[in-house]
Amino acid sequence: MGVTERRAREREELRDKILKAAASLFAEEGYASVSLRKIAERIEYAPSTIYLYFKDKDEIVISVCRENFLLLTEAIDEIANRQLPPLEMLRECLRAYIQFGLDHPDHYIVTLCLPEPNPEKKCDVHHKLSVLDVGLGAFKRLAQGLLDSMNAGVIRTADVELTAQITWMMLHGITSLFVTQHSFPFLDRELLIEHYLDRILLSLGGSVEPHDLEKHVL
Repeated sequence: MGVTERRAREREELRDKILKAAASLFAEEGYASVSLRKIAERIEYAPSTIYLYFKDKDEIVISVCRENFLLLTEAIDEIANRQLPPLEMLRECLRAYIQFGLDHPDHYIVTLCLPEPNPEKKCDVHHKLSVLDVGLGAFKRLAQGLLDSMNAGVIRTADVELTAQITWMMLHGITSLFVTQHSFPFLDRELLIEHYLDRILLSLGGSVEPHDLEKHVL
């Protein structure tokens, strides 16, 4: 590896380190309480180093969100490439969303649980549109999976946009609880997820074989 390639790799590694540290701090303390100085202290670099990669805190948040949506989109695309039956593919995509939050809790909190930073502030339009485009790409894949299942006759035919938004809200509900509520005495996580997916698919009119729904009832 030449000097140029090594330096490029080192820059990318440091950028990733900044984003991971920032996501953790935002999740722990909230957006307003975190400064660029705190982020620099977390990675043990001078604050001036941050400015070599990002112009301000908002750009860091936008970058975290964009990269998270890209990861989620890639996970859904991988499932789509497996050519599963429509209902099975839909279930796997729903589970992938929940699993994404479980695998990246800090990033999920920053992306979808914290209020959007400074809504009145004029941020870089290009960056904001980039995040919106990637985020909508993930949402459109959910909507397409629902439409494919409707066309295949395995769930009820309904308004796709309405169904997709309601389904996303349901997914966000369980995912956000798991990543933010650590003191609640949840039952076995996998058990809850499987039952939850059963109920989503049943509400959509899917024909599924539910798990033992009477077991573990409080």
